Amino acid sequence: MAAGVFVVDPALLAVAFVVTFVAATVQGTVGFGFAVLSVPLLALIDSRLAPVPQLFLSLPLCIWVAWRERRAIKIAEVSWILVGRLPGAGLGVVLLTTLSSRWLDGMIAAVVVVAVVMIGSGREVARTRWTKFGAGVVSGTFAMVASIGGPPLALLYGKSKGEILRANLAAVFVLGLLVTIAVRKAAGAIHTTDVILAAWLLPAVLLAAYVSGPLSSRVEGPPLRRAVLLISSLAAIGLLLRALW
Repeated sequence: MAAGVFVVDPALLAVAFVVTFVAATVQGTVGFGFAVLSVPLLALIDSRLAPVPQLFLSLPLCIWVAWRERRAIKIAEVSWILVGRLPGAGLGVVLLTTLSSRWLDGMIAAVVVVAVVMIGSGREVARTRWTKFGAGVVSGTFAMVASIGGPPLALLYGKSKGEILRANLAAVFVLGLLVTIAVRKAAGAIHTTDVILAAWLLPAVLLAAYVSGPLSSRVEGPPLRRAVLLISSLAAIGLLLRALW
């Protein structure tokens, strides 16, 4: 950006469109993964492309998935997670103002790695009030800091049916995204550039929402669990690479 003029190379926008479409298709199919896949890649392409535009792009996608899978939403579970997202968002703001982006990325990556190892070992996290609240706190913090709030929740629902995972994560994401966007706006961490980029990339998300519907019914059981672990691992790797870049 020069002299106040917003300019992005059309070739970079084309790449960003493809990345956004693929990442949104993964989330629409599995239940999460949009920010996990798109934020690290787009941040490396152009720092203006991530992470804030993904907040705006995730919202319509999550609304669509929540509506599509609405019969599987469990209000009681979602409520406890959302209660945890509120202090998580506040903690995220504190971390944003006190730690460097490298420290934040490395810290989040380490937490995700520990969670992946625990789930990969076969241990199941019981969904109690406190585990749901705790997952909400961690998810809210991650979402505020890096726009990546999916892994803690996906690991909590890692052994659930696909429709349950997708429905409840989408419901949490819709309300959680509204909180994150509002807090970021209040903190002055959202700019006109973020909104413009999100608008340019929105067609990729809408196309992915259409494509992912038929695919979602084919990802169930062990393939779904493997997808959760794989995407969470990619989140950790992407954050570590960004921290070292």
